[in-house]
Amino acid sequence: MPPSRSEEIIDRLHGLHPKLIDLSLGRLQRCLAALDHPERRLPPVVHVAGTNGKGSTCAFLRAIAEAAGLRVHVYTSPHLVRFHERIRLAGELVTEPALIAALEHVERANGGEPITVFEVTTAVALHLFASVEADLLVLEVGLGGRFDATNVVDRPVATAITSISMDHMDFFGDDLGRIAWEKAGIIKPGVPCATGAQAAAALRVIVQEAAAQGAPLRARDAAWRVERLADGGLAWEDEAGRIELPRPGLAGPHQADNAGIAIAALRAWNPPWLTEAAIRQGVATASWPARMQRLSGRLAAMLPPDWELWLDGGHNAGAGVVVGQHMRDAFADRPLHVLVGMKAGKQVPEFLGPIIPAATTLWAVAEPGQHLAMPVEGIVAASGGAAIPGGTVAQALAALPRPGGPARVLVCGSLYLAGEVLKRDG
Repeated sequence: MPPSRSEEIIDRLHGLHPKLIDLSLGRLQRCLAALDHPERRLPPVVHVAGTNGKGSTCAFLRAIAEAAGLRVHVYTSPHLVRFHERIRLAGELVTEPALIAALEHVERANGGEPITVFEVTTAVALHLFASVEADLLVLEVGLGGRFDATNVVDRPVATAITSISMDHMDFFGDDLGRIAWEKAGIIKPGVPCATGAQAAAALRVIVQEAAAQGAPLRARDAAWRVERLADGGLAWEDEAGRIELPRPGLAGPHQADNAGIAIAALRAWNPPWLTEAAIRQGVATASWPARMQRLSGRLAAMLPPDWELWLDGGHNAGAGVVVGQHMRDAFADRPLHVLVGMKAGKQVPEFLGPIIPAATTLWAVAEPGQHLAMPVEGIVAASGGAAIPGGTVAQALAALPRPGGPARVLVCGSLYLAGEVLKRDG
């Protein structure tokens, strides 16, 4: 399929800066000034940072607000299939004509000055968000937080920091406290910050940054608590009382934390539209692609009718822990075949460590067109020889043993792999 007009413009914009990622705010601030500061003309903003769970937390925030009848803007990254997934305007994905017009407008305003593609597309998103009326903007950090392009928004109504773990060490080093310092850079003076389960080293930094900024901190097990109920629902509690919630729309035990963070951030802001009914409905209906998503398209049709095909985009050590836990909790009742494809440079042994013991078979895969895909041979080596070379996802599915009886298949390891799988399954 030939590239769309918007894709052609984005490809052209790659030439404005020699690096794909160059964390700073000055270039974008200059561009936003030329655009008459759209970042100052936004609806109320909830800003979300973290290593794992950012997208899911954004999904819960959006679903709760929409359950209350609000029009919600959302900015997330990366996209899985089309760039348009990154920008949701008042509940709808940005259209191709609107995206083209915004890209061309920002490109003219930038005047050919050096700027990264993520900075340009953030400017595009902020321009669109300021131009279309809405009641709330859910804004996800791209990378880090302190010097991420989204941190040009200087007065959100609340911030949220999801689980922090080791990732992107090429930018932030291999010290969890340093990584947490980057994430905590979204905390603003006097603005409440909600955070969930954190390692002690990360939480210590968040507490220090919140105190330095005079930001009320709503930390799990201090200001709020969440527990899973026997029926799969949740019980969320803070000093104002207890809310019993239905089973979350997103699967996995870790989603209790992400839903809890979303509720804590909104309760800390405390808008008049936030009701217990909206919280319950939003938690139950939240959806987000490639987060323990069951597939039912062309790839799923390659399997026997009593088999299930699941997809998850988790890709670092922290994600390996929660994926492995879900495998042991929810997938232990039948054989489970795991297909892993990862981005080069990721912590493959650390990701696979919790997964290998729960897998019936483990297969290493890579898709054509998968961004910076680690070769199959590299995944096999990183698994200590536990993984079987599988080729592509379709080739691995065709090669799976079929002794009879129901089974499951889980494809995981990379959001870029997830995007390719969704293209092929759709």
